[in-house]
Amino acid sequence: MAAASTSTADSTVVTERRGIPGASFVEDVETYLKQCGLDVNSSLAFLQERLQQYKIVEMKLLAQQRDLQTKIPDIEKCLDVVSTLEAKKGTGEALITDFEVSEGIYSRARIEDSDSVCLWLGANVMLEYSLEEAKALLEKNLENAKASLEVLVADLQFLRDQVTITQVTVARVYNWDVHQRRIKQAAKEI
Repeated sequence: MAAASTSTADSTVVTERRGIPGASFVEDVETYLKQCGLDVNSSLAFLQERLQQYKIVEMKLLAQQRDLQTKIPDIEKCLDVVSTLEAKKGTGEALITDFEVSEGIYSRARIEDSDSVCLWLGANVMLEYSLEEAKALLEKNLENAKASLEVLVADLQFLRDQVTITQVTVARVYNWDVHQRRIKQAAKEI
């Protein structure tokens, strides 16, 4: 999904991307504070809270990215096995392979001419498919996983941009406040 955006004289606002709220770059802090109706401390608290929200979303997206990055090689490995079975089909040649029974426990198997394979679908569900159906399903799953990974990478980039914009805004508001306090202090000393 594309991000929606609008521009004004003193800030650029990106509304959101897939539920991630956009951050606005603040050019004029005084105008920003007046428009928001907040004082400096409330504005800083709001911005810090937004940063925390971004960090939580980033952790979730990174976890999804890790899951997809481990899932894609698994799907590719399964696709290779199905392709190998298709290639051996009809040759009369048996395929000898090692397969994982449990984590770290393997067994050797001799696979004679086979027309079908069983695939784990998740949630403790396994279904038997013909080699052609299994290949089509795995190719579709691989394509979907790669597309999801691309979207996740784009979401993470958008999120990092929002974090940077928010951090810059925090610094600008804080520095503006320090500058205003110095001006007031200098006026008192005169």
